[in-house]
Amino acid sequence: MSHSIRGKTAIVGMGVAGVGEAPGYSAIELLGLSVHAALADAGLKLGDIDAVFAATSSHAFASMSVTEYLGLKPKYFDSTNVGGSSFEMHLLQASLALEAGLCDVALICYGSNQRTAGGRLVSMSEPQWHETPYSPRHPISAYGLATSRHMHQFGTTREMLADVAVSARQWANLNPDAFARGPLTRDDVLSMRMVSDPLTSGDCCLVTDGAAACILVRADRAKDFPKKPVYFLGAAGANWHRSIQAMPDLTVTAASESGPRAFEMAGLTRSEVDLVMVYDAFTINTILFLEDLGFCPKGEGGRFVQDGRIAPGGELAVNTNGGGLSCVHPGMYGMFLIAEGVAQIRREAGERQLKTADVALLHGNGGTLSSQVTAFLGSEAVL
Repeated sequence: MSHSIRGKTAIVGMGVAGVGEAPGYSAIELLGLSVHAALADAGLKLGDIDAVFAATSSHAFASMSVTEYLGLKPKYFDSTNVGGSSFEMHLLQASLALEAGLCDVALICYGSNQRTAGGRLVSMSEPQWHETPYSPRHPISAYGLATSRHMHQFGTTREMLADVAVSARQWANLNPDAFARGPLTRDDVLSMRMVSDPLTSGDCCLVTDGAAACILVRADRAKDFPKKPVYFLGAAGANWHRSIQAMPDLTVTAASESGPRAFEMAGLTRSEVDLVMVYDAFTINTILFLEDLGFCPKGEGGRFVQDGRIAPGGELAVNTNGGGLSCVHPGMYGMFLIAEGVAQIRREAGERQLKTADVALLHGNGGTLSSQVTAFLGSEAVL
């Protein structure tokens, strides 16, 4: 049974800025550029925004920083930061605030200049005292642990992991905005520098600059804007741990809980999903999330992603922009899941456009396989 909030709000503006490398810009400047792009897309002005939802890797009080920088006076604001999944949670929070009448025009936004500011993953995360004595490489060591356990328990191979990266690159090659394009083979990924056994640099996401913003209104206004509205259908989050050492089972993420609840809220089944956008910070993520979201049985994810099944022309369209592995990953990737979902549903995805794109599943991940948020966007056809 679908939830009463299903289809009651819609994205009417979407903007991105600085994808890849944007030298000379700060994180908040890139964020501002994406907000102005979203406003132009929606035909709105800054003063129309009366709610701000923001999280970044470089602002402790993100919604306050955004409000000040843009000169806004929001009625409602939220800086929930659960890592890269924050923005999928913001979709739910913004929709609830809109439906409750607490605001009329909600902005969700993110910006980062991680690549040009130093080229390394930057995090405000506090050290995890259980892990610090072992000098892990944050966050790659944690994902390496989960990968090793999956390989041991289910027979997943490095070749299977490499196929995830190859599929992502094939999608990126259809996306002119993707940062990493060009040929990539399984052998290429396997022969790259080992970063945290068993993950090579080819198994790891990019470090880029980038910003994205979207604007939501209530559905009763959604058709008054220039672009086709993209409706919020439902979302759910789950969080079982913070530090990887406290993860109950390294092969099962909380997506196994957020997914079923989000499907129920949206009133959808897996067969109705046209696009799957999962947070692929590392190749193991795609495998784990496809399992935990029910697209294949637990332990079968490695075999599921082989033979081009999630590549262009495959049976399941996964990460059609090229993902965090080949398109963009400026520290927190969740806003770009939304951006691609909107592009596909609006039929603005160019060469990578799916023939049918009425339902997009967006799955955000935060921390070290910690916070998991599953959200659904859809076209008017599925209301």
